[in-house]
Amino acid sequence: MDPQTLKSALGAGLLSFPVTPFDADGEFNEGPYREHVEWLSGYPAKVLFAAGGTGEFFSLSPDEVPTVVAAAKAASGDTPIVSGCGYGTRIAVDMAKAVEKAGADGILLIPHYLIDAPQEGLYAHIKAVCDAVGIGVMVYNRDNSILRPDTLARLCDACPNLIGFKDGSGDIGLVREVTARMGDRLMYLGGMPTAELFAEAYLGAGFTTYSSAVFNFVPGLAIEFYDALRGGNRGRCEEILKDFFYPFMAIRNREKGYAVSAIKAGVRLQGFDAGPVRPPLSDLTGEETEMLTALVAPYKR
Repeated sequence: MDPQTLKSALGAGLLSFPVTPFDADGEFNEGPYREHVEWLSGYPAKVLFAAGGTGEFFSLSPDEVPTVVAAAKAASGDTPIVSGCGYGTRIAVDMAKAVEKAGADGILLIPHYLIDAPQEGLYAHIKAVCDAVGIGVMVYNRDNSILRPDTLARLCDACPNLIGFKDGSGDIGLVREVTARMGDRLMYLGGMPTAELFAEAYLGAGFTTYSSAVFNFVPGLAIEFYDALRGGNRGRCEEILKDFFYPFMAIRNREKGYAVSAIKAGVRLQGFDAGPVRPPLSDLTGEETEMLTALVAPYKR
């Protein structure tokens, strides 16, 4: 898929990040992954992100990422697949080339490993990845990879295949300046954990859409919330927030890393063999799983 076609797809509706299943030995479990992706592809999510943050990118080896992408492509039908990509620049460039070869329609460049970097270093890192591939690239603005508007403008001038800006910083002032300055040059994606909690604010800041982690296990509800938000039905949005998202947030906030672990638990509750999370994450306790079971019960497939 050429970058501009992917850009249009990104702005056409809800996005999501499938979890990555592991077997009892902690290895990628392709069969359940393909089954889950096939199920998700039956709902109107416009793009799925394989081996992304919710897909435990940080726990995958560089060699595993293209394997996950190829499995997603085989199972997703006509739904475009964007791959996670990251670490240091040389690793990221090699990974970008590998996932493009595996069939990825685009790349989400996840923040580089460990260290803070100056704007000039971020510019060089992102440009190297963009230059290495012909597919579309999105940057993920969070943690140790916060792009200033001037840097982003330079990258847009230098990289025709830079098509998207995903924000996980929560800095509404910064992202509003980005959307004002870049205009329709980029597609803007909300990327805070449990993005529905912030979706209204990001919509007001000029963001086009967001990625829904809970789409992994309650896709119908995720779509209903998205449609209500886009349709201006604030009352229905508030009902869903109070009935589902705020109780889910209470579970998610009980331990570090549960923004991923609770999603994977939800996928298991829907009958998919997602397996455990890999260290350094940990799975929900029995008590927390019971809390999530009660919350998910009205939405069982």
